[in-house]
Amino acid sequence: MQPNPFGGVIEDLTVAEVKAGLDDGTILLVDVREPNETAAERIPGAVEFPLSTFDAAALPDPGDKTLVFSCRSGQRSQRAAAAAQAAGVDLHRHMAGGILAWKDAGFPTDKG
Repeated sequence: MQPNPFGGVIEDLTVAEVKAGLDDGTILLVDVREPNETAAERIPGAVEFPLSTFDAAALPDPGDKTLVFSCRSGQRSQRAAAAAQAAGVDLHRHMAGGILAWKDAGFPTDKG
């Protein structure tokens, strides 16, 4: 883990690590992009939770999965982790590079 530029700490997960976790059911991916963005394109299986209305208390319960934040490029997901930590919720993982890196890796998305 390293210092998060937005507060707290952050752990970068690669898109390959996140894809593997989605495939084997060990990761709950929380997409903090806005509804117009997720309506246009999203990562299959990701849960929508816009940063503009972020409430750490309302985050989905990951159960035995690891909750990982994602966004377009990796900035808002770091902000979400910082906001969660500021609210006393120990969430510090995000998908580095966001959906842009996901697509660059050739992984599938759902469009519109």
